[in-house]
Amino acid sequence: MQSLLTYIRRGLRYIKNGPEVVLQHPEIKVSVSYTHPNNLLKGKKVLITGGSRGIGFAMAKKFVSEGAIVCITGRNETLLAEKARELGCSYICADLQRNDLLEEIIIRADELLGGINCLVNNAGISLHEGNIMNVTEEKYDAQFQTNLKAAYFLSKYFIELVKSKKTAITYNLLFVSSERGTYVDDLPYGITKNAINCLVRGLSKRVIRDGIRVNAVAPGVTATDLIGYGDNETLYYPANMSKRLYLPDEIAEVASFLLSDVSMCLSGQVLTCDEGRSVNSYFQ
Repeated sequence: MQSLLTYIRRGLRYIKNGPEVVLQHPEIKVSVSYTHPNNLLKGKKVLITGGSRGIGFAMAKKFVSEGAIVCITGRNETLLAEKARELGCSYICADLQRNDLLEEIIIRADELLGGINCLVNNAGISLHEGNIMNVTEEKYDAQFQTNLKAAYFLSKYFIELVKSKKTAITYNLLFVSSERGTYVDDLPYGITKNAINCLVRGLSKRVIRDGIRVNAVAPGVTATDLIGYGDNETLYYPANMSKRLYLPDEIAEVASFLLSDVSMCLSGQVLTCDEGRSVNSYFQ
C-alpha cells in the first residue's frame, strides 16, 4: 500500500512539474544510540493516539520495552489488531473526528489498562496545502479536529478522570507537537502545532498541583508516511541540520524520557528535536 501511495505522489509531481531530474544524493549514515531497556516506565499505563504507525508506533514499541502497559488507538482496525499483537498491547478502534467518542476512549482505556496514568496525544494529520489560498474549509476542519480539538478534549477527560481518583501518584500528559509549531504559519497544520505548544505551557501551570505533568516532544521532519516517506527511500533531506530525515525511534527515546520519573522536574516543556534548526540566530 505504501509503495502504491509513493508511486501516486510521484505521478502527481510528474503531472505538475514534468520529468524529475534524478540526482545522486550523498550516502547518509545514521548512528542512533538507544537507551538499554531498564524498566524505565514500569508502572506506567499509557494510551497513545495514532499508535499503529509512524512516531506513535515507535513510541508504543519503546514504552512496552521499558515495562509500560500500553493501549493504542487508530481508525484502521485491521492494522491496529496486527500492531497490537506485535507489541503485546491492547487497542481501541476510534475516529478522533467524532467528538462523541472522546470521553468514551478515555473511559475504555482506563478499563483496558487497569487504571490509565499517561496520555500521549500523538495523532495528527497534515494536508500540505502550500499556502492559505489552497486551504478549504474541509481541510481546515479536519486538521483542527484531529490535531487540536481531539487532543484538547481527550486531555480534559483524562484530567477529570485523574482528579476523580484522588490518588497520590504522578500522571503524565504528553503531546506530539512539531518543529512547525515554533514558526509563524498560515497553514492549519502549523497553526494547530503552535496552539499545542501554547496549551502545553498553559495547562502545565493549571494541573501540576494535581500531580499531572504536561510536556511535548516536537519532532523535526521525520521519516514517516505523514511526509510521504517510503521504506525504500533515502533518508537524505538537505533542509535538516544533518542533511537527513530523523527516525521515529529517535523521537520515541525522547518521549520515553519525558514520561519517566527521571524527568520529574520537567513540566510545561516543549522539547524540539531538530538539532537546533528552529533556533532563531543572527547567523546561519
